[in-house]
Amino acid sequence: MNRFAASACRLIPAMLLACVAGTCLASAQTHVRAPPDLLQRVGFDQDLGAQVPMDGKFRDAHGEPVSLRGLANGKPILLVPGYFHCANLCGIVRAGVANAVRASGFVPGDQFNVVLVSIDPRDTPKSALVTKRNDAFAHPGAHVRQWHYLTGPEAASAALMRSIGFRYFHDSRNGQFDHAAGVVLLTPEGKVSQYLFGVKFPARTLRLGLVHASNNRIGNLVDHFLLLCCQYDASTGRYTLVIHRVMQGLGITTALLLGVFLVALRRMERRRGGWDVPGNGGPRT
Repeated sequence: MNRFAASACRLIPAMLLACVAGTCLASAQTHVRAPPDLLQRVGFDQDLGAQVPMDGKFRDAHGEPVSLRGLANGKPILLVPGYFHCANLCGIVRAGVANAVRASGFVPGDQFNVVLVSIDPRDTPKSALVTKRNDAFAHPGAHVRQWHYLTGPEAASAALMRSIGFRYFHDSRNGQFDHAAGVVLLTPEGKVSQYLFGVKFPARTLRLGLVHASNNRIGNLVDHFLLLCCQYDASTGRYTLVIHRVMQGLGITTALLLGVFLVALRRMERRRGGWDVPGNGGPRT
């Protein structure tokens, strides 16, 4: 990837997402103008492969102490940054996550974990529990009861957000946080695997992203074949078909089928030869 493309990967999603955040905020708070430096203060700085702090201390919706390491339990994590008092964007993002999870074919808690972390130190386990119950009611079939809604001290959440490049700030004029829209996929070890931007997440993209983050430990043969034929596009947060990978995948598939055919043919020849050779229990002429 050349320097221009790398810069585009960092700037284009951040600008688009900042516009989404600013638009949603302006629609609800028309009397509050967006800060002139919004694009510099809000966005995603992609850092694929970055290690997130897995031992930060949080509390779940029931007030129990938890950490990302304990929640991962050997599975990839779908990390959803935001906050539970958000009056604008966060509910839309959670709805997009719920729709994608429901259609992905994977079940939270089985193949992966959904973790929502609040950036607002004013959020409490009580507000997390209220949000979780509301989401479970609004999105049946998304297994929201298996999602993890976390709150904690500002130091813990800020460190986590810095590690994934999630930039935000608190606007004292309206008491809200301005932030971007998107989610991050983490490996079971806590490394950033992929970013998915916006408020709607294609189920197939989410599924393939989780398979990739798990290092092919989950998913089926079709998923693994698609990953072989597709490449993650960091500028869009989606998978794109790559023709040379398709040819590579077809070549591997052809070689496997040919190998199976040759093994089967060899076995048939052995059986036929064994049947015709005198002294081995077969018929004699």
